[in-house]
Amino acid sequence: MRPYIELEHVEKSYRLGTVATRALHDLTFSLARGSFNAIVGPSGCGKSTLLTVLGALDRPDGGAARVGDLDLARADAETLTAYRRETIGFVFQSYNLLRSLTALENVEMSLAFSGLSPRDRRARAVESLERVGLAEMAGNLPRQLSGGQQQRVSIARAVARRPALLLADEPTGNLDRESGARVFSCLLDLQRDLGVTCVMVTHDPDLAARADRTIRMHDGRVVGESAVPPASVRA
Repeated sequence: MRPYIELEHVEKSYRLGTVATRALHDLTFSLARGSFNAIVGPSGCGKSTLLTVLGALDRPDGGAARVGDLDLARADAETLTAYRRETIGFVFQSYNLLRSLTALENVEMSLAFSGLSPRDRRARAVESLERVGLAEMAGNLPRQLSGGQQQRVSIARAVARRPALLLADEPTGNLDRESGARVFSCLLDLQRDLGVTCVMVTHDPDLAARADRTIRMHDGRVVGESAVPPASVRA
């Protein structure tokens, strides 16, 4: 079966004045559809840049970056906009919730351009909060929620759009270990239930060990990979 994500010799550099910093170099790997994948490595190794490429927030300088049948390196701007809207769900380390909106309204906002009716948007937002165990907090503002609860709202916001690809950048990075473990379990359960492909950047080796596959990066390259045997059961 053809991989869902295929990166071949991807290059990406950033320029500040006359100085160019290479973030990704000859990056090559593939990921299966419906898998949960962890990206690990030291700070500055290119992990977050990889997510911006997969999320079509940044275009590679060279190589091929395919998600499904779309080559992100060669698609036009209109196609990439539709891809971000219809295919991708983002979960960020800093939650990025709108402080003046309730949990329900924050989730509902992500559906503004979905084509759903107002009634269906509300129903989808309620369902998504139920999925992350926060239906009873729907009317709370972000300041009335703990960090872990805010992150679960951001996960609900991401999955409300029914994405095919979920990108999570250090989703537990601002949380204590107990809250982080709860958020990760929520993310993993949703990935299983919805069958989405998930790519998660993390510094936590215990969380990475529970992924189907772990990609280790250094200096913009893949330096190692490991996978959970098919017969294994993730705790």
